[in-house]
Amino acid sequence: MVNAAPLRIVFFGTPDFAVPTLHAIHESRHHVAGVVTQPDRARGRGQHSQASPVKQVGEQLGLPILQPARLREEEFLERLRALNADIGVVAAYGKILTDVVLSIPGQGLINVHASLLPKYRGAAPIHRAVMAGETSTGVTIMRVVKALDAGPMLSTVTRPIGEADTSVEVEHDLARLGARALVDALDALATGHTSETPQDEAEATYAHKIEKADGIIDWSRPARAIHNQIRGLHPWPHAYSDLQGERVIILRSEVADAESRRAEPGTVIHARGSDFIIQTGEGALRLLLLQREGRRPLPARDFLAGKPVDTGATFHTSRVAP
Repeated sequence: MVNAAPLRIVFFGTPDFAVPTLHAIHESRHHVAGVVTQPDRARGRGQHSQASPVKQVGEQLGLPILQPARLREEEFLERLRALNADIGVVAAYGKILTDVVLSIPGQGLINVHASLLPKYRGAAPIHRAVMAGETSTGVTIMRVVKALDAGPMLSTVTRPIGEADTSVEVEHDLARLGARALVDALDALATGHTSETPQDEAEATYAHKIEKADGIIDWSRPARAIHNQIRGLHPWPHAYSDLQGERVIILRSEVADAESRRAEPGTVIHARGSDFIIQTGEGALRLLLLQREGRRPLPARDFLAGKPVDTGATFHTSRVAP
């Protein structure tokens, strides 16, 4: 392979998912000219202003940090142009880039997207894939264009989704895999040894942003669908339901082999020892790890020991918490 000059990169990213990619570029032969991340936000119970994970790492690495409130701000655009970047890299930045921003790096921008495009374009590809019961997912390195996640693909890498995998576990692995794939893509672009494959628009699906209401459990659904909901909504907003007058967050589950009791969906059909089994619209679900609101998570055995639940009790559909 012919040696080529390293690329000057402007990096766009905000959450933890983007951090491995930033580290990987910084450790590669390419140069991070600057980092664009979202403004500091009030977070946590005390609502204290906190920097994004990407900003924290960028500062540790001594990189220039840009935090525009609006991407059309002239001061931001001037600073972006002054970075003289060859190419931009996006990893979960959290805002749609404007035409002006897209035009500034000489070779445009590429994106680390956490799905096997064209499936699961949009804001929550990992959560939606797990909730849908997909058995595999991956990362696509793609060209950023004006249409959402619709640009041609440079490369893909896959990861199986296990029966008990949660979104947070899948995301951790995809962040690492995506970082390596992104550096490989930069190396190929620097030497001209790359190709870009258009997406098949007929196969495109959209991964809507996760809302608090997504956590409401409808016990009339099949046990496997509820199990996928529970693991797909970890670590937020979690799946939840009401039992004996209080909200219960369900953190871990598995599809049970229990015999059907012909009970109504949501009915407790077994609650003894560590066996906490609920009737669903199709099959039964064993609850493994639960949390009463304001309390710590407990295995089913400890949950039932603290406040016994009778066979025949019923989980009720929750209202969205304020």
